[in-house]
Order: sequence, then C-alpha cells, then structure tokens
Amino acid sequence: MAESKELVLSDAISSPDFIQDLLPTAERTALLYNMSYLCLGSFPKLERLLRERAVETQMLFGSSEAILLKCVGTSDNLVKSLLPSLKVAAEKNKPQLALKFLEKAKEWIGEIIRDVKEIVKRYQKHNSDVAKSTSDIITEKEETEKKQQQQTSEMEALEKIVEALEENLHQINKEIKESDKKIEKKNAEIQQFINSIINTKDEQLLLLQAPVMMPGVAPGVAIFSMIVPFVDSIMRFISKMVTSASQKSMISSLQTGLSELTSAQQRLKEQEWDIQNKLMDKQLQLAKLKIENGQMPSVSHLGEVQTCLSRIQQILLQLQKFWENVGSLLDTLKQRTFAGETWIEELADMKEYFLESIDLAKEGWTEFGISCMKGKKIFSIQSNQAYKFLEISPSSLSKEDWEKEYDNVKEKLEKISRNTVNENAITLGE
Repeated sequence: MAESKELVLSDAISSPDFIQDLLPTAERTALLYNMSYLCLGSFPKLERLLRERAVETQMLFGSSEAILLKCVGTSDNLVKSLLPSLKVAAEKNKPQLALKFLEKAKEWIGEIIRDVKEIVKRYQKHNSDVAKSTSDIITEKEETEKKQQQQTSEMEALEKIVEALEENLHQINKEIKESDKKIEKKNAEIQQFINSIINTKDEQLLLLQAPVMMPGVAPGVAIFSMIVPFVDSIMRFISKMVTSASQKSMISSLQTGLSELTSAQQRLKEQEWDIQNKLMDKQLQLAKLKIENGQMPSVSHLGEVQTCLSRIQQILLQLQKFWENVGSLLDTLKQRTFAGETWIEELADMKEYFLESIDLAKEGWTEFGISCMKGKKIFSIQSNQAYKFLEISPSSLSKEDWEKEYDNVKEKLEKISRNTVNENAITLGE
C-alpha cells in the first residue's frame, strides 16, 4: 500500500491553461495549406495531392474538437456531480460510497484516454502522409531546377540572409531544447520536495521529523494532489499548510526558479517566432525575384510549397505532442484515483482536509474545463471555416485575383504571433 501513495508528478502539467498555443498553431496550419494550394495551380496532380492532405487535416481537427468536448463534459460532470457527491459522502463519513464515486471517475477518464491514444496514432500517420507529399514535391522541383537561369547578385544576397536566419533558428531551437531540460530538472526537484511531504503516513513520525509542520499535512497534501494534478496548485496548497521557515523558503525558491526558467523559455520562443516570420518573408522575396527574373515560376512556387509542408509537419508534431500531454495528464488522474483508496479509508480522521481538497479541486477542474472549451472552439473554427479556400481551384483565378489572394495570405501569416489571441475564435458559439 505504501507504494500506491507514490505520486508520480513528472507527467503533470504545471497549469490547466495548456491551450494557449493552439490558436496561432491551428491558424498557421490553414494559412500554410492555403499558400501551398495557391502555388500549385500549374500542377494539377500535386494540387489534388495537397487537397487530400488539407482535407485530412481538416477532419483531424474535427476529431480533436470532439475529444476536447468530451474533456469539457467530464470536467463539468466532476464539478457539478461527482465532487459534490464525494463531498457529501465525506461529510457523512461514508468511505465506501466515496470509493464508488472515484470508480465512476476512472470509467470516464479511461474512455477519454482511449480516444486520446487513438488520435495520437492518427496524427502520426497523417504526419507521415504529409512527409510523403513533401518528398513528391521535392522530386518534382529537382526535375525542373536544371532549367533555371543564373541567379542574380540580389538573389544570392537573399539566399545568404536565408541561410543566416536558418542558422539562427537552428541555434534558438538548441537553446529551447536546453531550456526544456532545465525546466524538467526543476520540475523533478519540485516533485521530490512534494513527495518528501506526502510520503510519511505515520503522523507521529512526521511530527517528530518536522515538529513545525501542522498535523495532517502529509495526508492533506496527498488527498489534494490526488484530485488536483497541477503542480503549481499543489505547491500553493503546501505553502498554506507548512509553518517551517525553511520549508517556506524552499517553496519560494523552487517556485521562483521555475518561474525564471519559464520566462526565459518564453523569450526564446518569441525570438524563434520572430525569426520564422523573417525567414518566411525573405524566402517569399526570393521566390518573387525568381519569377521577375524570368525563371520558371513553377520551380520557385514548388520551393514555397516544400517549405510550407515542412512547417505543417512541425506543427502536426506539436499537436501530436499536445495530445500526448493530455493523455499523460489523464493517466496521472487515473493513477491518483487508485492511490487515494487508503486515505479514503481513514476519512473520519481527516475530514477537514478532505473537504477542503474537494473545494479546491472544483476550482482546478473548472479551469481545466474552460481551457478545453477554448481549445474545442479553436478546432471548431478551423475545421469548419479555415479551409473554404479548397472550394476554388487556384488555376481558375485571374493573375490579379491570384496575386491579391497570395498577398492576403502572406499578410495574415506575418501577423500571426505566438501570443496573439483572436477573441472571435474563442468566443463564438458552438
């Protein structure tokens, strides 16, 4: 039973607001497909291939919307039904009834976990299909590049700028990976500290080891962390419970350290986004110069399509990672449901902490449900509206209309920022 109380926090996310990157990512995906679609007007075969990939992405976004809606429903049921019922069971000292409610939660969570695992597989397969399409376009590009004329000095200068930006982007990506490792290390330190609080079941032994700690801290923290899988919420709860100056100092140090690392990583990601926008701008300038200098427009356009599809692959990997994180979170919730059985059996001795944990858990699940609803609406907008460009073949556009549409898509891409939130996209009705 002691092992069942080991709470693995490494898979927990530090905040329930994990949807924040979805909107710019989803919008960028549709715009990149739009740009690619416009550039393939002279290649009917490749145009049909790209259409297939875009429709697959659109359908995948629709499935993502449905799963997030399930998450919203589960959160709503927990907040409005299960947790209130669990509170009543605790107030009436009925541990067996409380366990029945937790078993019901495991059933709900298990169903969502299966759905999430399935959509992760779909993202993996779809990414492979996009990679194959990218390879087909590269082959087409290589077969026509032999016919290109000598590049001008201005084009060569732009190519050097592009190479420099790509190198900068590579360096920023390395720094972001290093930042991820530091954050993982800091989260491990926080996990170790939390486990040092909750892994002592003998209350008297805990008081001997840490006499300045309030009685009931370990079980109180364990119960709270069983229901609320968010590290920052757990640390705030512990901060309220402990009275030791050294432990309060440790909590403050850990929280400050994680905050500094997170802020530093945020700055790096903003730099990454800025470089990506500059890189795309220079690549588009280079493509325009190739057209103006009499080179085959198909070649430069195929280069753009290759770039766009490569970025779509990166975005699909990010979305796949998003769903893997959701799956990890749900696995953690399921594990904690089992881990709480022993504490529930001792319900009569710690009713006050249990009731307080339930109230705080309702707040956490409410935030989680709100975030999932935002994500659901983002996927809904993208799957229903963002791919209307597929209704018109680019080859049917006049030169003037084509250039107007091209410039419009380019402008939208350049305006997208990692921290931009389109309020219309997250407040529209379902």
